[in-house]
Amino acid sequence: METHRRSSINSVRSHKPARPIALEDDSTKASDALPLPLYLTNAVFFTLFFSAVYFLLCRWREKIRSSTPLHVVTFSEIVAILASVASFIYLLGFFGIDFVQSLVLRPSADVWATEDDEVESEVLLRNEDARHVPCGQALDRSIRSLQPPAPIVTAEKVFDEMPVTVMTEEDEEIIRSVVCGMTPSYSLESKLGDCKRAAAIRREALQRITGKSLSGLPLDGFDYESILGQCCEMPVGYVQIPVGIAGPLLLNGREYSVPMATTEGCLVASTNRGCKAIHLSGGATSVLLRDGMTRAPVVRFGTAKRAADLKLYLEDPENFETLACVFNRSSRFARLQSIKCAIAGKNLYLRFSCFTGDAMGMNMVSKGVQNVLDFLQTDFPDMDVIGISGNFCSDKKPAAVNWIEGRGKSVVCEAIINGDVVTKVLKTSVESLVELNMLKNLTGSAMAGALGGFNAHASNIVTAVYIATGQDPAQNVESSHCITMMEAVNGGKDLHVSVTMPSIEVGTVGGGTQLASQSACLNLLGVKGASKESPGANSILLATIVAGAVLAGELSLMSALAAGQLLKSHMKYNRSSKDVSKVSS
Repeated sequence: METHRRSSINSVRSHKPARPIALEDDSTKASDALPLPLYLTNAVFFTLFFSAVYFLLCRWREKIRSSTPLHVVTFSEIVAILASVASFIYLLGFFGIDFVQSLVLRPSADVWATEDDEVESEVLLRNEDARHVPCGQALDRSIRSLQPPAPIVTAEKVFDEMPVTVMTEEDEEIIRSVVCGMTPSYSLESKLGDCKRAAAIRREALQRITGKSLSGLPLDGFDYESILGQCCEMPVGYVQIPVGIAGPLLLNGREYSVPMATTEGCLVASTNRGCKAIHLSGGATSVLLRDGMTRAPVVRFGTAKRAADLKLYLEDPENFETLACVFNRSSRFARLQSIKCAIAGKNLYLRFSCFTGDAMGMNMVSKGVQNVLDFLQTDFPDMDVIGISGNFCSDKKPAAVNWIEGRGKSVVCEAIINGDVVTKVLKTSVESLVELNMLKNLTGSAMAGALGGFNAHASNIVTAVYIATGQDPAQNVESSHCITMMEAVNGGKDLHVSVTMPSIEVGTVGGGTQLASQSACLNLLGVKGASKESPGANSILLATIVAGAVLAGELSLMSALAAGQLLKSHMKYNRSSKDVSKVSS
């Protein structure tokens, strides 16, 4: 039997086309003619060729005008002809031959297809006695050996490449069970008790079902236990986002290195330039105006009068203390601040605002709201709770109520930039910045009907800092509400710039802030975890740093626009000639 298998394999090999053999590049190139660097040699021959051709064309034009025969040539024309021919031969040899060889010697697709067939034939011959066809095998185009003691190597065929994954026999059975639908993918963590193993099995099953490769998506090097039940469900890997540092940002007398996770070129560099301008001008000042997370349930009554009765009850100052005691039972940090109501017919929207410590506080305020709703059912049994969130909060949506009333942390940040810094660092003038800000950020945004978008690119900085520090990136919608103001001061010599942001929603505990990478970025800023001295101090500091970074980003981008440098800088830093997919593979 073994002899028969070997002969079969040898027969397959005998029919295999010969692989293309890389020839050693020992031939002498035309560029070796001159003892100069290659780029100088190319420049010389390019110049020689075009100069000779230009000279000959000019001479021939003169001969045509003077009716002189073209075959009558002078010594200078002979030299020009020889020079053009010699340089043409060099250029053809340098650029043309390699190109033609790459077309002639390129291996055909049949060669690679035959090599793939050989690999599959060898595996098939080696495992022909132990192969089984279980449920869902039609979706699994790979061939496995099922010898119990040895690990199984799966060679999954996909269109772009063939990743190799090592699986045990038990894992292989689970993968097949997921593929044929017998085992739900979401239950792998609870069934296996190993989050990393569950992610690997889910990933392999997904590749077999879809026929698509996930080879570029990393799997190793991540703590999947840390996201179980709180950050992400059914993981198959993680996405890598580079983190850059802008700063130092001099804010309220302290320096901060601001981490920014982004894939947009120029963003970190631009913010860094703004930080430099602020630092050279003595720093920025940031002030907290409000601090309160909101949640607004919607309830319905049989009549508008009953809805109005509840509105009057909730807004009565005499009832606030009772409602606050009920609300604050949800957490040792929760402190109810206010309840504002809005009526729409017989529907009532209740906007609760509360202090949430160092947490962003959505879950905390939701639990407090639920306590109050349960309490109100006693006096208002006809109240029908439609939803604990009625969009009057308003969360993850641009809304005037957040722009006017604020949500999360409301912060204003300002700085006075010296005129010399504006000229030397920002490469523009105070007058140009003031005029551009009025026409772009104020008038232009008003023309567009902007809601909270009276700025250049606040959301760029907010999102980058949010991703780096483990915040909810979707809350960049309302957190990026910002109005940028600029005016000339000190007799027009210096620039006063400020950003007012009424709804920065951040936290330093809970959610993604506990993940290793995000926790490291929070630690860099000195705001990791909850503040032991003063509850809420770390999240407030993080909000002021976000506002300071936005101030730096606004200052730099507006300067680039005023100086006409935006396109040039993006062409320099936001364009790459590298094929990243080839580098990663």
